[in-house]
Amino acid sequence: MRNEETMHKLFLDIANEDDRILAVYMNGSRTNENVPKDIFQDYDIVFVVKETKSFIEEKDWIHKFGNILYMQYPDEHPDFPSDRENFYGWLMQFDDGNRIDLHVESAAHAQKHICDDSLCRILLDKENVLPEIPESSDVDYHVKKPTEAQFRASANEFWWCSNNLAKGLWREEILYVQDMANFVVRKELERMLSWKAGIMTNFTVSVGKSAKYLYKWLSKEEYQDYLNTYFGGTVEEAWKGVLCMCDLFDSTARYVAEELKYVYDFEEEKAAAAFLRHVKTLPKDAEGIY
Repeated sequence: MRNEETMHKLFLDIANEDDRILAVYMNGSRTNENVPKDIFQDYDIVFVVKETKSFIEEKDWIHKFGNILYMQYPDEHPDFPSDRENFYGWLMQFDDGNRIDLHVESAAHAQKHICDDSLCRILLDKENVLPEIPESSDVDYHVKKPTEAQFRASANEFWWCSNNLAKGLWREEILYVQDMANFVVRKELERMLSWKAGIMTNFTVSVGKSAKYLYKWLSKEEYQDYLNTYFGGTVEEAWKGVLCMCDLFDSTARYVAEELKYVYDFEEEKAAAAFLRHVKTLPKDAEGIY
């Protein structure tokens, strides 16, 4: 597997040998000193170019980067419009294990947008087309302190949507329950746990994509509780996971509210949790909920 030094030399050699390429910059996890380095980190590389059209039409040029196992053309997807004249990409997995997420970007677009992401490092600027940028930092991804309105909205969304979990579990519609749990309710739990991590660090850290670094700030018991909210394909497992989710959300929301001096609606939590547990005991032949 080619190492980072070899890959960087490859990017610079390709850029220096091509008059159409004006500059090269990198973003993503490899520019973030707070992310542990490992063999699966990809290379997020942008070539700033005079024009994108010739790169898009010249299909073979990407093979300069190595032997491609498989790839994706995100800007060719029919359901997602793209600005091909200014930004176009190739996502490539190579046979040595490396992955490159490569884009070509017009100089005008780069000048306007390079500072949009704080995780950015200029590797080469042949003609000084790029502005000076701050040192790469994950500050854009730090957990942001919520307003009280945001806190209350998150709590309300969690407890209101627990109603959907209740009816889905009673109906034994496990696919619906999985979607509602993972894409709606869990997102509020993830948000609340992230705010707790933010409070503990004075809002100076990022918890990463999908909050994958939460384990750094939660206690071992709390993190295990969070893992226990994930469940498999049975209703029994789902009930256990959902109830664990509710308990963890409640304790975390209480912590966040106390630390930030916000109002947590205890009556809402009490009513929603009681409804959920009531439905858990509701017979399948029930003619009414109460």
